[in-house]
Amino acid sequence: MALVHPCEPPTTVRRAVGRAGSAVVRAVLELALVAALFELYRYGRLLARGQEAAAYEHAISVHHLERLLHLPSEATIQGLLPSSVLHAANIYYVSVHFPAMLAFLVWGYLFRPRAEYRWARNLAIALTGTALIVHIVFPLAPPRMFPQWGFVDSMATFGPDAYAGASGDLANQFAAMPSLHVGWAALIAYVVHRTGPRWLAWLVTAHVVVTVSVVVVTANHYWLDGVVALLLLGAVIVVLGPPSTRDDEAEDEAENEPAVLRLAHGER
Repeated sequence: MALVHPCEPPTTVRRAVGRAGSAVVRAVLELALVAALFELYRYGRLLARGQEAAAYEHAISVHHLERLLHLPSEATIQGLLPSSVLHAANIYYVSVHFPAMLAFLVWGYLFRPRAEYRWARNLAIALTGTALIVHIVFPLAPPRMFPQWGFVDSMATFGPDAYAGASGDLANQFAAMPSLHVGWAALIAYVVHRTGPRWLAWLVTAHVVVTVSVVVVTANHYWLDGVVALLLLGAVIVVLGPPSTRDDEAEDEAENEPAVLRLAHGER
């Protein structure tokens, strides 16, 4: 009979420690990947700098097209709102966008099937990368740069201003189309409606509605910026297709997944 050293940990403990260590390594690598990709996007936007003339010309074309389409006037809507509402909209614009995407990715990584998470992460990467290409090819000045059309730069007037100081010097302010605020919000809502609990699905749907309203009333985006973002999202959904649901992959991942996170993924 084989003897077990009294100091040797039980097999179940070693397995649990191994799984936990593996999960930590995967989480760190995933965090590094997402951070690197979005940092690359942030600096990639700078490639569109120096195209101010083209950005203003494109803005005139977009403004004219919206009038031809009889879309509601963003300037008129903005003018109906008191300064307190515009200030609140500015806060939402500058403080919710990135944290919402980060929270979405963390939620997906921890509480959804691994294949679902990877699919959602790849959707976000593809949408963001495609948007970067459009930003470079089609620079667009936002409505807030056109007081002659009745717009007020609400961030500069009422604060907070995302483009003030050092952050403004590094930002590309001529990347209005598509609106990634709208694109990311819609992506989050689409994924959560597909795979998440109902209460959270309605919460992120409200986030989409608020985001569309905010980007318009703050004069950071035109209606068409949001429309283009939704079209790009639809395109990447079609191109990437649904997530893999192969049973062998799910079983392999479940064996390496910490027991505390092995939740009832099918619960809605």
